[in-house]
Amino acid sequence: MFRGRVSRAAKVFAEAAQNAAQVGSQNAERRMTTWGRLSSTVGADGFPWVNARYLGEQYEQLPMPTEDNAIGKPSECHWRSEWSAAELREAADEHVMLSWTASNPVKALPVIERGEGVYLYDTNGKKYLDWTSQAVCVNLGHTVPEVIKQGINEQLDSLPYVYGGLGLAPVRAKLAKLLAEICPGDLTGFLFPSGGGEANEAAIRLARLYTGKHKIFTQYRSYHGASASSLGATGDFRRKFAESGQNGFVKFFNPQPNGFSWGTTDYSATQRTLACLEDQILAEGPETIAAVLVESIVGAGGVLVPPEGYMEGLRALCDKYNILLISDEVMVGFGRTGHFFGFQHFEGVVPDIVTSAKGLTASFMPLSMVGVRQKIKEYFMTHPVGWGSTFHAHPVALACAYETVKYVLKENVLDNVRNLEPVMLEELQKLTLKHASVRQARAVGLFGCLDLQTPIGQAVQRLGEPSPPAVQHLRKAMFDNGLFSLFR
Repeated sequence: MFRGRVSRAAKVFAEAAQNAAQVGSQNAERRMTTWGRLSSTVGADGFPWVNARYLGEQYEQLPMPTEDNAIGKPSECHWRSEWSAAELREAADEHVMLSWTASNPVKALPVIERGEGVYLYDTNGKKYLDWTSQAVCVNLGHTVPEVIKQGINEQLDSLPYVYGGLGLAPVRAKLAKLLAEICPGDLTGFLFPSGGGEANEAAIRLARLYTGKHKIFTQYRSYHGASASSLGATGDFRRKFAESGQNGFVKFFNPQPNGFSWGTTDYSATQRTLACLEDQILAEGPETIAAVLVESIVGAGGVLVPPEGYMEGLRALCDKYNILLISDEVMVGFGRTGHFFGFQHFEGVVPDIVTSAKGLTASFMPLSMVGVRQKIKEYFMTHPVGWGSTFHAHPVALACAYETVKYVLKENVLDNVRNLEPVMLEELQKLTLKHASVRQARAVGLFGCLDLQTPIGQAVQRLGEPSPPAVQHLRKAMFDNGLFSLFR
């Protein structure tokens, strides 16, 4: 009885399997038949152009390029040691492009052929006082100290280049060790990009990879560089050149906004600014925020020193919500304000990541740095940074930086800055008293600026707007009188 039931069950299963095989075979046959019809070059029976294999339009050969791509013949002037002022002017007017502005103004720019101390000289012999150290970067003037020249020349003679991913120039190890020894806290790991924007670009990537979070908080009155992410992080009007292609950057107001005041005292302004920022952090979600990136002392936005307690409170907020603090020291680093770094003006504040550039080499060579704390350095010992460039850690630029930093230390440059700060403040005070057009002035160390106003006390130029005629006239008058200056 039991055996019979098994036999009948087996028979049922066998019949079902046979039927399934037949159906499958029939379906396969139908699919093959359909595929054959659709792939046929002659179409269906009786309909030669229906369900034939699809034929696209025949490729039409485009006209081949005919432009001559051979190199041209250089002018004979390139083989002469001297060019005339007229030749230089013509070459600049015809071939040089500018960056932040349209290129027509190049015709009004002087061709500077040499510098000495705080002065520059153009090809017509005119002398200019470099009032702003160019882009606030020529920290040691235009005469290169001999010891720095010697370091550069020795590096050129011994090892002009080695790719940073294939070999280590000795000076790279020396500079990294020196920076680790002088930097506050446990800032012990260093990258060496070529410029400040590139350094901030790398810092943003480090923060995102280390935390696994994406958002970067930055201030409206800020500038962090011209590359994609660094310009996306920028708060001032220049961000518009790249803002549409960037995401993850969240802006917040500085303790010194342009159109209103947070409070009548520094204390009340600080408390309200930090309270608003904390509310914004909570609204965005701390678990999504990788870092807060700020200039410790705002540079291009107006030499804005945060009020007492602000940077300390910002550091505390980052600690509370497990957010990294990145200090952009590109403009103020290496002595401009009387300290090696701007964040040293604020007691107990050490960032998780610090970037700097201009003063690192006194702008004699292009180089920047990214310094990270020990915990971040250790993480990237076993995780790739995912960043680099051909000129990263260039040996000649590293040699320049190494000798420059040693020069700043040995020659007590920071003491000189602090000693001259009262002179700077006194002279700025004289200008505010003498000229009704000067609304106020600010300075820290040898880093300062003037705010201009109209006769009725309004700002002469709103942030991000083109320079009005009055500002253009002032700029030209200063230039005509041999004074280099920057206007924002």
